[in-house]
Amino acid sequence: MSINKILVVDDSSVDLMNIQNIVSDAGYTVITAASGSEAIEKANSQKPDLIFMDVVMQKMDGYQACREISHNDSTSKIPIIFVTSKGQKADRLWAEMQGGKAFVQKPYTPDQIIEQINNFK
Repeated sequence: MSINKILVVDDSSVDLMNIQNIVSDAGYTVITAASGSEAIEKANSQKPDLIFMDVVMQKMDGYQACREISHNDSTSKIPIIFVTSKGQKADRLWAEMQGGKAFVQKPYTPDQIIEQINNFK
């Protein structure tokens, strides 16, 4: 799979900008969303190759957005990587059950983000 366009989803503007900078500095096109519902909309309209998704967000959390993206025929093949401060084993298991393909715990390093992209190339 070729990775060119990456959707970054986080309701924290600081975290959103941080991941956006890491991904764009690595040479990828970045699309951003600040909510779960916006993530679903952008996944449908922009068809990214990969999604980095926060879990804890207002209105619709990352788990719910992941479920919707994973169960939609037109977006179900897009790998979703959760980037979250939630680090319990149950959180990782629940993320996997929602359709998440990987899990990065905050705080993270740029290398951890790039490693996840490389895992899906």
